[in-house]
This record gives sequence, C-alpha cells and structure tokens, in this order.
Amino acid sequence: MTSIDALMKTIRALFFVACLALTLPTLQATTVIPPTFDQLVNQAEVIFQGTVTDLRPQWMGEGAERHIVTFVTFKIDDPIKGVLKESSTIRMFGGTLDGQTMEATDTPRFKLGDRDILFVENNGTQFVPLVGIMHGRFRIQKEASGRENVSKDNGAPVADLAKLGSDEKAATTGRPLSTAEFKAAIRQNLGSNAAK
Repeated sequence: MTSIDALMKTIRALFFVACLALTLPTLQATTVIPPTFDQLVNQAEVIFQGTVTDLRPQWMGEGAERHIVTFVTFKIDDPIKGVLKESSTIRMFGGTLDGQTMEATDTPRFKLGDRDILFVENNGTQFVPLVGIMHGRFRIQKEASGRENVSKDNGAPVADLAKLGSDEKAATTGRPLSTAEFKAAIRQNLGSNAAK
C-alpha cells in the first residue's frame, strides 16, 4: 500500500466518523410534540377512563425484528368516545419477558391498579397507541381529602386545558382539574365538534 492509498483510507475513515457523529444526536433524540386538547380529543379513536386489570408481555416478530409487546387490559370505568365494551386491551411496545426487558424512552409504563384516562389511536398498529405517546395518558390521583385530580403521565397536575400543546408549564400551573371537570371538558369538546 502506497502512502497515498494509506492517506486516502485515513481520510475516508475520518469522513465516515464525522458523518456518524453528526447523525448520532438525531438517532438518539426523539421529540414528541405535545398535542393540544383539541388534537387529543379529535385524533383519538377511543377515549375512556379505566383501571388496569392485566399486563401480558409477549414476544412478537422473528429474527432481527423480534421484540416484546405488552397487552395492557383495562376495565372500562367510563366510556367517553368510541364503541367500548366492559374491558379494552391496548398493545404497547416493550415489557419484560424471559429475563429480558425492552422499552422505549418516554413511553408510559402501566402497572396493575393504575387508573387512567386514555386517548387511544391506531391500537395494534402503532408502537404506542396513544395520541402523542405519553401525552395521551392522564393519570387519576387521589388527594388526602378524597378529591380525584388528573395529572399527566409524568405526574404533573393538569390545570389549564387551553395551554396543553402550547405552554406545557402553564398547563400544569394552578389548581389541578378534578377527574369530573376533565371528563366534562372532553364531552363538551366532543359535543362542540359534533355540532359543526
């Protein structure tokens, strides 16, 4: 190998490393744009309040495409939008099975007994079948007084629905919305859209 060949090989290797370094932040960072309240309600095929009653991880796919999904079953406590039965199951990417864990950053993690209001879309075809991934899950939290409030997947209380998707800090500042207030706002939005 001549010195020119060695130099060209080094230049190609450095160019490859530089290109790889430029693309890595893009590959590692996933940004989910928070949907507005209108987008949550309109994009969801199904909206319900439910309680997690079963978590069933399962292997799917073959070879390099083999992965774990978890079927999360909810007892429907309050059907809000769509055709619903007494229970509903969503298929989420990830889970733990046979000593192996697979998960995607920022995806909701459910456990037995969780009480949530979910905005579901593309169940069975999308890796997380919630509008805006983690933004499509609202957790029901009970205060010491017995009042039930709604919080985002990360636990931040929801106070201002008009700010969802535009100013997430303002959306979680102020008096938390009760579960009843939150569901009334969803139904009002559905009624307004139906009247258009």
